Amino acid sequence: MFSKLSSVIKSLTKIERYLLIGAAVIFAVSLFFAGINGYYNATAEAPMAGGEYIEGIIGQPIAINPLLAGANDADRDLIELIFSDLLELSENYKISDDKKIWSVELKKGLAWDDGEPLTSDDVIFTIETIQDPEARSPLYATWQGVMAERLGDREIRFTLKNPYAFFADNLKSLKIVPKHIFSNIPTANLRLSNYNLKPVGNGPYKFVKYDKRDDGFITQYHLKLNQNYSGPKPFIAELIIKFFSDYKDVVNVFNKKQVSGLGGLDFNQLKDLQIGHQVLEMNIPRYYAIFFNPNINLALKEKAVREALNYATDKNKIIAAVFDGRALAINGPIIPKIPGFNPTVYQDEVFSLESAQEILESAKWNLNDAGIRIKTIKGAQVKLEFDIIVPQIQFLIETVNILKEDWQKIGVKLNPIVLTPADISNEIIKTRNYPMIIFGNILKNNPDVFAFWHSSERFYPGLNLALYENKAVDEILENIKRGFDDDARNKNLTKLQEIIKEDRPAIFLFSPNYIYAVPKDLRGLELKFIGTPANRFDEIAKWHLKTNRVFK
Repeated sequence: MFSKLSSVIKSLTKIERYLLIGAAVIFAVSLFFAGINGYYNATAEAPMAGGEYIEGIIGQPIAINPLLAGANDADRDLIELIFSDLLELSENYKISDDKKIWSVELKKGLAWDDGEPLTSDDVIFTIETIQDPEARSPLYATWQGVMAERLGDREIRFTLKNPYAFFADNLKSLKIVPKHIFSNIPTANLRLSNYNLKPVGNGPYKFVKYDKRDDGFITQYHLKLNQNYSGPKPFIAELIIKFFSDYKDVVNVFNKKQVSGLGGLDFNQLKDLQIGHQVLEMNIPRYYAIFFNPNINLALKEKAVREALNYATDKNKIIAAVFDGRALAINGPIIPKIPGFNPTVYQDEVFSLESAQEILESAKWNLNDAGIRIKTIKGAQVKLEFDIIVPQIQFLIETVNILKEDWQKIGVKLNPIVLTPADISNEIIKTRNYPMIIFGNILKNNPDVFAFWHSSERFYPGLNLALYENKAVDEILENIKRGFDDDARNKNLTKLQEIIKEDRPAIFLFSPNYIYAVPKDLRGLELKFIGTPANRFDEIAKWHLKTNRVFK
């Protein structure tokens, strides 16, 4: 057979041989690519375990302890990676008919990352420690009036004084701490424990070590997979969290590829990132607003003044100029993406300097020689000139400067007083000594805004910064807390939004997006809405840096 083939080939002319060889090569190449194409059609790309991810954070860990964590982002980020919430550890939960008793059953075989069993005793210890005033836990108010009982190694019963429709969110946000680690430490000394920096947890990753400079500055934390984690195991094997004192330092190492990801950026900082990356934007349930205090300035008692100022506030202009469009315009106490938000309530919200001027003129606010509107109230001449307290945060300063310019066009003078956030929290908010303040409210992933708008919260430590008082709103807020019927709750929420819009106790402004720069090869991070910045790690088990192909 081969001799016949050989003789046939020899009988071909030189050109015919070249044509035959070319055809054979084309056939072989076609066969090769057909095989490749068939392989790709029969397989799919899938995540593969392995790799190391390095996150850069500005700040320092102080207490990586869910009992003690306040507003420190470094602590909250590490807690999210090292600890699980109660519902994540639970098989299920049940609610009694009167909605006052919540029974939780833990999963079988739970363990801490040091191998000790995790039981209902740890849950009870966590709750009781939070409720102990000597612990000074930021969660103290959330868990007051809740009785936690151990029913067995895996069963816990929570009894509430009154039904609370959003108690499941409290359970979901509760991170459990190990009793065997902290029970022998006096509650008042919890903040002094070394375990606050060397945590024993139950989350997707476990603490390995931290590195510290001679001056005491912690430079990085090393984490690895927690083999005792009860949830899906992450693909990324190791995490390194690096800490920096300022933005300039962290960008410098990012551009040297010594850090993979940076969170909490503003759009002005993106231009400083010189290497390839992907930018992710997430919405967070927070908003900034200008809160009026009519007790300090008589003019603000008039609804016409509050309404005119709202008309004279160009939110779209602010969002474009200050955030390059990376923020949501907010018009009321319930923000988009929160259940119960009703956009139809705000369909007529517009920016109009003409409308603002007409309202003020109709209310007898007349321009003086200096171009400021004045009016006589109770025998005294009152000017539309307001001091406004501004936290020393660049985007808030820029926002107020825009408002100052626009409000001047309608005869209102705005005097910004810029103070540090600490001074505002420790002094100004405690005394409510401001005619206006621009400030942020951080919400939960639910429409319980009782703390921000109920009249009982008007004074410190309440969060009703507008000192707003409306009996109908109080009743609605109380019904929202107690009611479990979704339709009834949504009707109440619509009414709440309508009344607050009508009363204008504040000018709602915007909700900035959370901006996160990560490597181009990082996949699996698909969250669009997160409760807090730390919740960007909620689905870290899905993150992956490597892939392979598997047959479908």
